[in-house]
Formats: sequence, C-alpha cells, structure tokens
Amino acid sequence: MTDLRLTADQDGERLDQFLARSVEGLTRSAAQRLIEEGAVTCNGKAVKKNARTAVGDAVDLTLPDPEPVDVLPQDIPLDVVYEDADVIVVNKPVGMVVHPAPGHPNGTLVNALLYHCKNSLSGINGELRPGIVHRIDRDTSGLIIAAKNDAAHLALAAQLQDHSLYRYYEAVCVGGLKEDSGTVDAPIGRHPVDRKKMAVDRKNGREAVTHWEVLGRYSGYTHIGCRLETGRTHQIRVHMASIGHPLLGDAVYGAKKPVPGLAGQCLHARKLSFVHPRTGERMTVECPLPHWFTAVLDKLEHGRL
Repeated sequence: MTDLRLTADQDGERLDQFLARSVEGLTRSAAQRLIEEGAVTCNGKAVKKNARTAVGDAVDLTLPDPEPVDVLPQDIPLDVVYEDADVIVVNKPVGMVVHPAPGHPNGTLVNALLYHCKNSLSGINGELRPGIVHRIDRDTSGLIIAAKNDAAHLALAAQLQDHSLYRYYEAVCVGGLKEDSGTVDAPIGRHPVDRKKMAVDRKNGREAVTHWEVLGRYSGYTHIGCRLETGRTHQIRVHMASIGHPLLGDAVYGAKKPVPGLAGQCLHARKLSFVHPRTGERMTVECPLPHWFTAVLDKLEHGRL
C-alpha cells in the first residue's frame, strides 16, 4: 500500500477530478472507487464521491499495491537497425509503448523484444523492463537501444550518466526561432499541479540540457535537430515549450487541437551513438525520417499546414 498527502489548489473542483489530475496513472473512475472504498480522506474526514475541494485542503490517499503484470513474449514485427550478442537497436514506431504498465499490459516493445531475443535480455530492470536502458515516449518514433546481458546494460547505463551515449532527434516546433542554434539548460521535475506532466523546475528539478539547431524554416514553424546531454522525461518537449516553441502536435505542452496526420508530437529519434560495451568501439546508427514526418515537411513546404 502507498500513502500520499496532496494539497488542493483550487476551490470547487470535484475531488475525483483533483485526484485524477494529481496522481499519475490514476483515472477519474478509479479515484471514485477509492473514495467509495474509504481510501480517501479530506482534512482527516471521510468524504463522498461528489465532494469538492477548497484551496489548502489536505487530501490523504491510500493506493493499493499494483496488480502484478505477466509480461509475455509476443510476435510483434520489429525494425531492427543493429543487433549483436550484446545490444539491439530498434526503430520504434509511433504508438508503441516501451514497457508494460497499467493500461498497457501487452503490445509493448518489451513484449516484442522477449519474443525476438528469447532469453537474451538483461535483468537489471526487473521483469517489466528487461533490457531497457532508456525510454522514448509512446508517440515519439525512432531509435532505442536495449541490452542483452547485464554487463552491457551496466556499460550503457554508465554512458547515459556521463553523457557519452549520444542521442539526436529531429522535430518540428511551432513558431520561428530567431537564432540558428542554441541550448536550453533548465532543470526538469514533476509539474507542481498536474502530476502527469513535467515542467522546468529550477528549485527541485534535475539537470537537463538540450542543444538545438535549425534544419529548415517555414511559415510559422521550424524544423530542428536536438542533441540531448541528459535524458529527462519529456525533455525536448518541455524545453522547447519553455522557450515558447512547443512541438507541433504536442497536446500536453502545446496547442490542444490535434494536427491532421499526426498521432502526437512531431518528434523522431534519428541518430544514436554509443561505445560498444564489449569492443570499446564508438558506434553510430541512424534511421530515416518516417513517412508521417516527411509528409508534415512536405505540407509545410507547400504551405498546406
């Protein structure tokens, strides 16, 4: 069981809505069930499902332990860009979740890797994330590397820590950037109000550095390349939004209106460079821009977006 203490920040908001907004992965219906089961109190008192909050209310929530998820191999096609006895690099499509989680028990990259690699995946991250060294968002496409044994996993994790594992993305952001290149050096942490989001947090956030360069300019939009020094959750999306240029199609950090032809943010992990954990050789792998990305660029080129 997990106990949480939350502080309401709005007057008159439904309690179930406040809980769903504040606790990552908690739906409104699940919040209603917890209230009905007596797992939620407000200022030390039991509450009803239709209760509303006032600013400063102390809301205590007891979350049950998550139900175990059986992670099974699934015969899901993979676009393997590179593979050997130690590592595998996959070009992940938009819409694929990296590892199983509540709401996504199967159909993930991990399910596909378990089938493809059989028993050859590192166990450092446990049964839910075998082999997974780093992640990319569900609606971000592109390169992700997984480790086939623990030694490779530790070596790649160390490269993430010392920034020698190089990751390069391409994206389309909203608006025209004044400079041709720049750096966003701003710590990132959990959003203080909406716990499902991340935000620049200069007091409590973790170091985050994104270098960007302009690849193409269009009316109202800019095609950019981004090199990550760190790998915080939603880093490029948060950093570009923080300087007034959210990514095209990013309904979380930018405009809520969906963009035709886009399932989410226009972001693709184009290039990955790492020191091979066994040979010590610097390796660089690339993958092309997906069709949906080039279609966006074509629309921008002809002023149809």
